[in-house]
This record gives sequence, C-alpha cells and structure tokens, in this order.
Amino acid sequence: MSPRSASVNEELRRRSRERLLQATVDLVSERGYEATTLGDIADRAGSARGLVSYYFPGKRQLLQSAVHRLMHRTLQDALEREPRTADGDELLARAIDAILGLARDQPLLMRTHMAGILQADGFVRCPEQQHLAELLRDTVVRHGSPDVDTDYPLLRALLMGAVFAVLLPGAPMPPSALRAELFQRYGLAWELGVPPGDEPPGGTHARVADQAAQETRSPRRSAQRFTRQSGQSK
Repeated sequence: MSPRSASVNEELRRRSRERLLQATVDLVSERGYEATTLGDIADRAGSARGLVSYYFPGKRQLLQSAVHRLMHRTLQDALEREPRTADGDELLARAIDAILGLARDQPLLMRTHMAGILQADGFVRCPEQQHLAELLRDTVVRHGSPDVDTDYPLLRALLMGAVFAVLLPGAPMPPSALRAELFQRYGLAWELGVPPGDEPPGGTHARVADQAAQETRSPRRSAQRFTRQSGQSK
C-alpha cells in the first residue's frame, strides 16, 4: 500500500479537528463546562485522547475555538441564505440577528464562552476566530463603512455587550430591545434580517418616528433662519 499524500493527511487532520470542535459544542451545551472533560470530548468525537492535546493546549482554548467556529458558521449561513443579497443594510441586519440568536438559543454555551473571554488569556488567536473576524469585518465593509479599522472593532464590542446583556444572570435584557438599539444606531429598518415581531419594543418605534420627524423639519427651520438673516442684512 502506498503512503497517503500530504493533501490526504491534511484533510484527515482537518476532519479530526472539526469533530473535536463539534463534540465540544455538543457536550458543553448539554452538561456545562465543568462537567465536560477532555476525555469526554475525545470519546464523543471518536478520536484518540492524545489528539485533543495535539491540537489544543487546554480545555478553555478548545472551547473558545469551538464557539468561534459555531459563530462563524452561523454568521456565514445567515449572510448567504436565500434570497441572496448584496444590500449592506440587510447583511448587517442578518449579522446582528445571527449573533443575538446564538445568545438566545445557546445560553449555557455562550455564557461559558463569554466568561472564558474575560479570563486573563482573553481571545484565543485561532483559525476559527480569524475566520469569524474576517467575515464580520467584510460585513462592515459591505455596509459602507468609511473607516473599517474603527467601525469593525466597535461593532464587535457592541455585539459582545449585547450578548452579555442577554445572558446576564438575574437581570437579562430581552434580545428584541437590544436589537432595536443596534438597528437604530446603524439606521436599519426593523423589518430587515429576521425581526422577532411586527414592531420594535415599546418606546423605540416612537423614538425612530420622532427622529425622522426632526430630520424632516430641520431643513425647513434652516431655510427659515436663512430667510430671516437675509432680510435683516438688507
């Protein structure tokens, strides 16, 4: 039997890593972080236990990579779903809804992930995190940002803050309220993305309407001031 080619070996390693990442998401979602061991993850993935240590320096790093992979795949699916679009507002709306949706649908997993990020090690610089960053940064570009180097980290921080607010034990905020604030900040229509209801939650719709009315009146007021000033100068 001839030895496997380098490309075949690389594909086998990729699949092995993917199985470990998926097993981590499944087990931590089911049991929690403390009740999940590296041995459990290897067994669920059908891998030798030594492979976990080969690919990842520890359980915390493995979890972060696994959640970043889940976030990347969820975001990619949202951006590429039918009907396909190149509209920057729609893409940003889908991105916001995708991340908030994970906080809503995977609270135990995402709470554990956020707690890990706040540890001293912070973000794990892994391929999964880089893929997620590239996709979110591209969304900012396609939304028309004039300063991506500033706007991308700001969007990332706002999304992280929103996820934290949804997951805060004892005082969680409803995802719809956080969605409304993010949509208002970026000038997104409520019906874009995957709206949770027919209207924004109480108060937000009125603020948007008031803001639109003020913007409509502003040119008129400016014209009136210009007319008065012109009359006084004659």
